[in-house]
Amino acid sequence: MIEIDSNFTPEYMEAITSLLFQLADDDFLYAYRGSEWLGLAPHIEEDVASSSISQDSMGHAAMYFKLLEDLGVGNADNLAHLRQAGDRKNTILTERVNGKGYYMETPQYDWAYHVVRSYFYTSAKKTKIESLCKSSYTPLAETAIKVKMELYYHKLHWETWFKQLLSSTDVANQKMNDAIKLVMADFGDVFSFGNSKHIIEKSGLIDCEETLKESWKASIKPIFVTLQMELPKIPDNPTKNGRNGEHTKDLEEALLTLSEVYRLDPVAVW
Repeated sequence: MIEIDSNFTPEYMEAITSLLFQLADDDFLYAYRGSEWLGLAPHIEEDVASSSISQDSMGHAAMYFKLLEDLGVGNADNLAHLRQAGDRKNTILTERVNGKGYYMETPQYDWAYHVVRSYFYTSAKKTKIESLCKSSYTPLAETAIKVKMELYYHKLHWETWFKQLLSSTDVANQKMNDAIKLVMADFGDVFSFGNSKHIIEKSGLIDCEETLKESWKASIKPIFVTLQMELPKIPDNPTKNGRNGEHTKDLEEALLTLSEVYRLDPVAVW
């Protein structure tokens, strides 16, 4: 555990903790949903590439959980695996299933949905990381700099798929447009800080919600101009806000799988 700066106010500590949980839970669930494509991706090269991205993303989640451990919040592995769904702060988008069925049994997953979710999420993540590189909390800024090096390639990968599928057959184009609607329906809390909005925005940890939204729109706009498509609109009032612990059954089922092995022996060294 690090020595806490005596100048840290309780409010600042709360802001750091809340933001770190949001970042950690987002990548934890996104990495898991990505890992479900192992052996199911369109071709073997993509199987390797997307698996690598999922592994990187889980590594990013681990770094955020370690920062929480350093702050004395709890053991990093326990924070990742033992918290209940209602305690999670991930966006609804990252917990959604890839499609019908179950991994390696009867999966009827939607690759178009995975591509759109991954491109929009990774672009949003990159927007946040670029802001976090200037964070008032030095350990978080240093972590963001490490994450940023990998994110360039993650975004480029999904951007390539995004452009290719929308420029392909009529069937592919329709599936992609349907996927965009599904993804944007869950995008309302991606840039939200939830009930911690006020303390996070005044802390200097990261840019405000509206600035992040505009930066994200600017980052994907060139692609939409090239494809002659309108920019998607972020919902103003999401029906559920994952930042406040509001989730779907998809999350509960995902956590049962994610923590199944860990719960067998939580005191083991993982």
